[in-house]
Amino acid sequence: MSGFLIDAPGVPGQEQVLTPEALAFLVGIEEKFGARRRELIRNRLAVQERLDAGGTLDFLPETASVREKEWTVRAAPADLRDRRVEITGPVDRKMVINALNSGASCFMADFEDSNTPTWENQIQGQINVRDANRGTISYTDPKSGKNYELNDEIAVLLVRPRGLHMEEKHLTLGGNPMSASFFDFGLYLFHNRETPYFYLPKMEHYLEARLWEDVIAHSEDKLGLQRGTVRVTVLIETIPAAFQMDEILYELREHICGLNCGRWDYIFNFIKRFSSRQDYILPDRGEVTMTAHFLRSYSQLLIKTCHRRGAHAMGGMAAQIPIKNDEAANKAAMDKVRADKERESRDGHDGTWVAHPALVPLAKAIFDKAMPRANQLGNLRKDVNVTAQDLLAIPTGNITEEGLRKNINVGLLYLKAWLAGNGCVPIYNLMEDAATAEISRTQLWQWRRHKAKLKDGRPIDDPLMTKFLDEEIGKLRAQGDDRHLQDAAKLFREFVMADRLEEFLTTRAYDVVLGYEKESTTGDERVKA
Repeated sequence: MSGFLIDAPGVPGQEQVLTPEALAFLVGIEEKFGARRRELIRNRLAVQERLDAGGTLDFLPETASVREKEWTVRAAPADLRDRRVEITGPVDRKMVINALNSGASCFMADFEDSNTPTWENQIQGQINVRDANRGTISYTDPKSGKNYELNDEIAVLLVRPRGLHMEEKHLTLGGNPMSASFFDFGLYLFHNRETPYFYLPKMEHYLEARLWEDVIAHSEDKLGLQRGTVRVTVLIETIPAAFQMDEILYELREHICGLNCGRWDYIFNFIKRFSSRQDYILPDRGEVTMTAHFLRSYSQLLIKTCHRRGAHAMGGMAAQIPIKNDEAANKAAMDKVRADKERESRDGHDGTWVAHPALVPLAKAIFDKAMPRANQLGNLRKDVNVTAQDLLAIPTGNITEEGLRKNINVGLLYLKAWLAGNGCVPIYNLMEDAATAEISRTQLWQWRRHKAKLKDGRPIDDPLMTKFLDEEIGKLRAQGDDRHLQDAAKLFREFVMADRLEEFLTTRAYDVVLGYEKESTTGDERVKA
C-alpha cells in the first residue's frame, strides 16, 4: 500500500482488528473518497463566510423536485422497526455490556462525541463492539471483582463513527491523515458484516449524504454484501441540514432507516453558524429548551418529513441521571424526563434517547402507552407547516451572570475530563458529551464578540469575560490542580477570546491528546508501518 503509514501507540489486541485485509479495505475507501471529503468540509467554510456576510438559510430551490415528488426509503429491517427507547454511550467494555443489558430497544455505541479519540479508546472500542456482536464480551471489575456478561436478550447494536470533519492522525495516506469517519465506519463494517447498523453524525449538506451513500455502496461491493445490508440513521444536528432533510433521506434512500433530533449539537451548530450575527444571540443555555419555537419547529418538521418517506423519526437525548440521596431533586429531574418523552411520543416520534439505564423503564412506559404498535410511521403530521422563518426564530430570554459562569465552569470540567481520556462525563446530574462544551464556548464567544448585555445591564466585554474566566478557573484549581485542568483552561480561554470562532473544539483538543500519547510512549512502544 504505497504512501500508507501508521504511527500509533501499541494497544493489546490491535492485531485482531488491524489485520492486513482490514487495513487494505480502509485504504481503498480513503483513496477513493478522501479528497472528496476534504472538499466538502471546505464547502462548509464557504457557507459560514456567506452567513457571516449577512446571508441566510432556506430550503434549496435546486432540489425542490426532490421535496415535491412522492418516494420512500427502503423499509427498515425487522430488528430496527421498533426503536422506542435507545440508550447511548461510549465504547468502553463495561458500558457496552451494561447498555446492551439495559432493556432498551437499541444501543448506540459511540466513537464520536462521548468518546475521547485516543488510539487506545478507538482500538479497544472496536474490539469491544466486535466481541459484543459475537456474544463473547465479558468484563471483570478489577476493584470489586464483579463480573459482567451479556443477558439472553439484549439491545440491537448501532455504531456512531466520528464526523466527517475529524481525522485519524495515527494513519496517513499520501501525507494526508485518514478520515476518522472512514476509519471508524470501515473497521467496524469489515469485522461485523451481519447487522452493520450505524448512526451518521453532523452532516450539513445533502452532498455529504451522497458521499456517505457512495462510501457505503463501495464498501458493500468490496465485501460482497447485498445492497442495503448496511443501514444508517442520520442525526439532524446542524441548522443547514434542517433545511435538507428530504434531500438527505433521498440520497441515502437505499440504506437509511430514519433521522434523529440531535438537539444539543443542533443548538451548538445554530450558534456557530450565526455567531457573527448580533441578531442571532441566544439567551442562557438553560432557557433554550425543546419547547422553544425554533426547536419545536425542527422536531415536528423532522417527524413529518420522515413519516412521509417511510423513515423513523427518532427523538432526542434525555441527559438526566438519577440523583442519589436527594429525593426531591431526583423527582424534579425525572419529571423533566417524563415531560420531554410525553411531548415526543405525543408529537409522533418513533422512539427516543436516554443516557442512563435507569431511565429506560420510564421512557419505555411512556412510549408503550402512546405507541402500542412498533412505530408511528402512519402518523403523517399533515397539520405541520414549517417555514424557514420558523426554523430561524430566535427565542427570547435573559443572559445572566450565573448562566455565563456556568458555561465557563461546565466547559472547563468537560474539557478537562476529555483531555484525560473520558468523553462521557456526569456534571451536575447530567450526562454530558462534547456538545455541552461546544455550546458553552460558542455562546461565550458570541456574547463577548457582540458585547451582549447581562440581565443587570453590564456589557459582556473583554475585561468582564477575562475576569469571569480568571475567577472560574481559579475556583477549579483551588479544588485540585493538574495538567489536564491547566491545558483545558488554556485551550478554553483561547477558544472564548479568539478573534475568529473555531469550527470544533475537539479538533484542537485532539492534537493535545496526541501530544500526551507521544510523551507517554517510546519509539519501541509505538506501532509503525
